[in-house]
Amino acid sequence: MKRFFNDSSFWNQPLGPDPEIDPESAQILEFMAKADNRGFWLSLHKWTIPVYEVDRNTPRRKVHKRYQIGVGQMRRSEGYVGPNHPLGHGKEFAADAEVGLVPIPDYAIADPEADSHIALVDWESGWIWDMYAARRLENGDWESNTGMKYRADGSGVFSRADFAVHNGESIHPYGPSRAAGVPELAGLIMHQEILEGRIEHKLSFATQAAALQRFVFPPACWTDGGWRDGLPEGAVLQLDPDLDLTPYALSPSAIVVARALQEYGAVCVDVGGGHPLYAEGLYADPRKRTWDGLLKCDDLLEIKLPHYRVIKMEKVIPEGMGRRVPDGIYAGDE
Repeated sequence: MKRFFNDSSFWNQPLGPDPEIDPESAQILEFMAKADNRGFWLSLHKWTIPVYEVDRNTPRRKVHKRYQIGVGQMRRSEGYVGPNHPLGHGKEFAADAEVGLVPIPDYAIADPEADSHIALVDWESGWIWDMYAARRLENGDWESNTGMKYRADGSGVFSRADFAVHNGESIHPYGPSRAAGVPELAGLIMHQEILEGRIEHKLSFATQAAALQRFVFPPACWTDGGWRDGLPEGAVLQLDPDLDLTPYALSPSAIVVARALQEYGAVCVDVGGGHPLYAEGLYADPRKRTWDGLLKCDDLLEIKLPHYRVIKMEKVIPEGMGRRVPDGIYAGDE
């Protein structure tokens, strides 16, 4: 299984035998447990990322800017703007989208839930395209609220300086499909990795207890969190590497995920209900692959938050979207 990004990428670095734990770790995990005291949920069948491999023979599509307030968490009060926005998509993506050079197979569909993510990978050329709130139009074109194009062999980390986003806005209109300003494919659990019995990269997850205007760079360059005491997006959670997994009676596939959480950890990249880990969406998979019989969404729920720790947050930046939520934990997405 090919890894996304180069070997020196933040995403592909194991945590090592004795990583430093953040002083806020216990406090943050306690706050997260108030939102949902279970372990990680696996997003396998919805709210995830379908990934389509493309090549020089894949039809090229024009992708239009989509401005539909009210899709998922998109609200004008949270920084989403109208059609006069200066960028709309990441610059390289916009250049392709305008002239119809984004490769999208005829059979491809975006995630059926409101986030409507989709990712396209051309291993031959080395490019990745990803979108959020995307959909196919009747004439075969597509439209999307976001669009990023980046190298499959790159670092997998975007810089805050790459985007003209202002404090208090969402970063989505400027290109990134993830609220933390990270590549959509970063940290995704891939079907082939589970079959091969080994994940060799950090995972990615969302939490409903993400911090307000605090993010950790690298890998995040923004955030949409809403809680003063929450977990900054970009922070890494690690499952205690000394934890004996035997009492949890995990399936062989679930053990693969748990071992990755112990060795590489998982990065907070977005806000979502509970604490979901993201896996590849197989909605219109041309090879008819399925997660059924391999992984279940609740496989890791019984490994609860006290078994995790927040790895030392070296560079916490006090910026981000100005999401406002009432004090106290809310039950699910806003």
